[in-house]
Amino acid sequence: MTRTTPTSSPASPAAPAVSAVSAAPSVSVQGLVDAVLAGEHGPLPSELVATSVFWIHHGTRLAGGDTTYLNQYVLVRLGGSFGGCAFEAGEIDPAICRDASGTPLDVLLREAPRPLRIAALDAYLSEIRPHRVAGEAGDAERVVLPTGTPEVRAQARDAAIAGLLDIEEGAKVGLIGVVNPLVAAIREAGGHPLPCDFNLKTTQWGDAVTTDMHEVLDRAEVVVATGMTLSNGSFDTVLERCRSRGIPLIVYAQTGSAVARAFLGTGVTALSAEPFPFSQFSAEESALYRYRTTGGA
Repeated sequence: MTRTTPTSSPASPAAPAVSAVSAAPSVSVQGLVDAVLAGEHGPLPSELVATSVFWIHHGTRLAGGDTTYLNQYVLVRLGGSFGGCAFEAGEIDPAICRDASGTPLDVLLREAPRPLRIAALDAYLSEIRPHRVAGEAGDAERVVLPTGTPEVRAQARDAAIAGLLDIEEGAKVGLIGVVNPLVAAIREAGGHPLPCDFNLKTTQWGDAVTTDMHEVLDRAEVVVATGMTLSNGSFDTVLERCRSRGIPLIVYAQTGSAVARAFLGTGVTALSAEPFPFSQFSAEESALYRYRTTGGA
């Protein structure tokens, strides 16, 4: 579960407290898909078409680090919005762009490989309510990432994510999906990271990275999880475990940022949502949106 990231802590107020954005509470990803297919969140997907499907592959090595982050994304264009999902190498072939572009959205939601299904769901929910509209309404805090190098922008983004932590000094923070700047940002916030990732063995500072998500979920006092848990099918497990233990779950998402938003108040307590185009694809200012719920997990 890797991806490039951001941190210099933007001086900004706490994210506004909001209730769940979806029309009805969502307790599983498939339940959300079923509700969307039934028209419970807006227009029937059978009446909509995925105009374009994109496949992006890139690599990044941040200055001072020894990790090359390799990322693959599938993106869906629906109307004025994009949906995105990162995936592991080999899951989707670039031919998906030819085969899926122009497909009715309900077909993608029912039949596509999971990463494309998540991207289609993300596009739908982003089109129904773009993050910028939530920001304008005061339901999300718009955080501007500064113009600059990949390192500057990565540090700014991860500081914004860590800014959603409300923890005591030394609190154990489960990190599902490891990027080095976020490990540093969690430490800056006073947390003790418990890193978990399928693709890394150690952090930049030599911390052991486990592949056992359940061990981390059992020990953590708060969990920070990547949106890629939507892509690999582990999101429901993370959501249920945090909910059953009554601990906060913060999601940082390029993958499925509007999908994760649908779970605010039903397990997700805070969200750093970064819609496409993602910050690593530009050196110019860009925005992410921070959401926070009230009432704990």
